Amino acid sequence: GDVIHRMLTATQYIAPLMANFNPSYSRNSTVQYLDNGTVFVVQWDKVYLQGKEDMGSFTFQVALHSTGRIIFGYKEIPVPVLQISATQHPVKAGLSDAFMILNPSPDVPESRRRTIYEYHRVELDTSKITNMSAVEFTPLPTCLQHQSCEMCVTSELTFNCSWCHVLQR
Repeated sequence: GDVIHRMLTATQYIAPLMANFNPSYSRNSTVQYLDNGTVFVVQWDKVYLQGKEDMGSFTFQVALHSTGRIIFGYKEIPVPVLQISATQHPVKAGLSDAFMILNPSPDVPESRRRTIYEYHRVELDTSKITNMSAVEFTPLPTCLQHQSCEMCVTSELTFNCSWCHVLQR
């Protein structure tokens, strides 16, 4: 895609394993998904690294639960992830989120009107990604989980929550 697309994909991702995979290398390679309404799963099955097919195939998946839980599952990781070259494509595992702000000022050149702010990233220690391993992310509590004023003001969250009587939140 364009520059904006590349910038966003560099800062907004859920990546059990990001690398230069080539799913079209083998007829046995697939990328499949399943959505049953409570969990969305994407599985990379028998995928090979571009130009490094002799390393073997990788099989791994991500499960996004409607509760906010995220699970990365690794079935086949034929080589240590630290040995995967990042020269053609970044090698990452983890989560990242960002947002983009558009500056509407005509005085700002078009190329500088969009600014992407990455505000949170969780990077996995890739040395821990091995055959038959998994990583689970559980969401932190938020103010929006409280269903009453009493629950909100007695909450032991680490940030300052307050109840809005107008919105009932």
